[in-house]
Amino acid sequence: MNHQHVMPRFLREAVERLDDETQRTLEELRLREGFPLAAVRAGEEWTPPGWRARPITQEDLRRVLETAGQGSVHTILDQLRGGYVTAAGGVRIGICGEGAVQEGQLLSFRRVTSLAIRFPHGIRGVAQPLLPRLLEEGRLGNTLILSPPGLGKTTLLRDLIRCISQGEGGIPPMRVGVADERGELGAGDLRYDLGPRTDVLENCPKSVALTMLLRGMSPQVLAADEITAPEDIRAVEEAAGCGVVLLATAHGGSFQELTLRPLYRELLSQGIFRRFVFISLDRGKRVYRVTEGEGRP
Repeated sequence: MNHQHVMPRFLREAVERLDDETQRTLEELRLREGFPLAAVRAGEEWTPPGWRARPITQEDLRRVLETAGQGSVHTILDQLRGGYVTAAGGVRIGICGEGAVQEGQLLSFRRVTSLAIRFPHGIRGVAQPLLPRLLEEGRLGNTLILSPPGLGKTTLLRDLIRCISQGEGGIPPMRVGVADERGELGAGDLRYDLGPRTDVLENCPKSVALTMLLRGMSPQVLAADEITAPEDIRAVEEAAGCGVVLLATAHGGSFQELTLRPLYRELLSQGIFRRFVFISLDRGKRVYRVTEGEGRP
């Protein structure tokens, strides 16, 4: 694995005991106080035999956060208002425990009891077979990628950006502006995997970043991960009226699921997105289904 810098020694040694194929395809590590370390691959969680005799302790959880925060647990805890943080290299760390809340806002955690470490996977070429189906009269259409959590929306979006930037899949090379609010698409060295015509604005709210990219970098394509807030919708609507192609992701397994949430119901009602990619899991393999339409439920 190439994410050893965010793991303390006990985790590195546990992972190194796995066979090479498992290490290569490992998607997540799950740490829960009082239970053995667990791994996730192809969406399924299990505990390898060699890990079962050692339960995770509070000290283990502290060491993970300290390593990810480059020596400071508070560096991580102070960033937790969204329920997770992104460490170096796009590694996402989800956190559960006892929250410290003030006036209805999560400020930090008094006690951490669970961590989910999700590793980004660059699957080169996964987007290329889908690209011809994302074209409308030979032009790339606005595309929304949908799936339940953990099935690879970000991975697909990242490779789609790369293909567009390099001109793969039957389309000419295009400039891509990436609003990378959480540093999961192109933070640090991940930027080099997004192609030569890609500009990344990271650690900036998506709504602000989309507008800045639109005004300052003259993108032909704008990409953002996880549309989650009303202000994101406003920025998408503004960009849609400026002649750029939009790529985005959202949580959901079907149009029906999306319509249950007012935010996404509004997004669909605008008819902005013309292509939808649904990701599902079938017998441990990801399945990609492209649906055409105006996005109205």
